[in-house]
Amino acid sequence: MRLADMQRDFRAFLSTASVDAASRLAVDGAPGLAVYQNNYRAQLVGVLEEAYPHLRRWIGGDAFHNLAITHIDSYPPQAWTLDLYPGQFERTLVAQYPKNPDLHELAWIEYTLSDVFVAQDAAPLAPAKLADIDWESARLLVAPSLRTRAATTNAEQIWSALWNDSVSPEGEMLAQPGGYIIWRRGFTSSLNQVDALELEALLHLRHNGSFATLCDLLVERLGDEAGVARAGELLANWLSNEMITGVDAA
Repeated sequence: MRLADMQRDFRAFLSTASVDAASRLAVDGAPGLAVYQNNYRAQLVGVLEEAYPHLRRWIGGDAFHNLAITHIDSYPPQAWTLDLYPGQFERTLVAQYPKNPDLHELAWIEYTLSDVFVAQDAAPLAPAKLADIDWESARLLVAPSLRTRAATTNAEQIWSALWNDSVSPEGEMLAQPGGYIIWRRGFTSSLNQVDALELEALLHLRHNGSFATLCDLLVERLGDEAGVARAGELLANWLSNEMITGVDAA
């Protein structure tokens, strides 16, 4: 057997317990191969447990273990590092718990808080540079670590309770959908839950960059006076939270 064929069969056995692959690898080596497969699965379960400790507490150790095994069987590692492996776990969570959006959003929060910690660095916009900005033409640059998602449940409250080791609320739908914003501020990953309009405004700024058109958007939603006031409020908040990292004076 060629080395490439042996490697392919060994991978097939580890990821799918292929009987055909096992038979080609060893005539009477099934017990030994089972040891390798158990070690393989245990390592991947450990990776998922380390990435989602709060989700594991929320749904229980046994349920999480079963979910992890289902994920491992469906999605063997493809990347060069196991650090990336937990990123697709939500797919299995959605498939196994399709009617529990609180779990989906909790998993996203937990993974994304870790993911943004290793995102590209970018210094926040210095306050001294604000006076020289031509707000009519300037395009603002948001932090490369910024991640967003629509919020439909109280997953942020559940995550906060689990993080603080306090009593967690029951999962429930929000009265009004909003959004989650996760980014890195210095060496700290941060999470904010915002209303739907702020989520829309931030997405607009990230894709368009223009503060002038952001004002137009908010004026369209809220009217002249309230729209301009909300734009200033949001910008001040984003600057103070170091979400804005630069200006392109195009």
